[in-house]
Amino acid sequence: MGVLNCIIRREEERDYEEISKVIEKAFKPITFSDHKEQFLVERIRKSANFIPELSLAASYKGDVVGYILFSEIKIGNTKALALAPVAVLPNYQQMGVGSMLIKIGHKEAKRLGYGASFVVGHKKYYPKFGYKQASDYGIFPPFECQPENFMCLELEKGSLEGVKGVVEYPKEFEIK
Repeated sequence: MGVLNCIIRREEERDYEEISKVIEKAFKPITFSDHKEQFLVERIRKSANFIPELSLAASYKGDVVGYILFSEIKIGNTKALALAPVAVLPNYQQMGVGSMLIKIGHKEAKRLGYGASFVVGHKKYYPKFGYKQASDYGIFPPFECQPENFMCLELEKGSLEGVKGVVEYPKEFEIK
């Protein structure tokens, strides 16, 4: 399949319903999902951890076909980002939409001064963007997770130097 030529832009309030449907459809076939990712996005948008510049939609012929959200988290006193979720409509997957969202999201995050991004995701997908196992840095999730699925990326080289401990996700993630 070819690369889809879509526009990556900041989400707008008028996109919320369409984005919710994109997330729901993208996660529907995924067995390890709780199928509530769209509600996580709604909660984060209302929180202090929401960063409007890092809530991005992929638009193709006027329709939203993909979405990504980065929100603020902490490891001790160090601020970082959680990438959650990235979603692409099933009919538009394998066309580079997710990759474009991630790369543009990283570029914008770096521009905003964030040094690192964390993700819980597929061990074969995220390393192509530079993500490495977070435990290699001495950083761990506050929940049960296979070490190879909890990853981080230094957006700014050396940003995780001396940073160790457990990631603190905001209450909106409903981590127990």
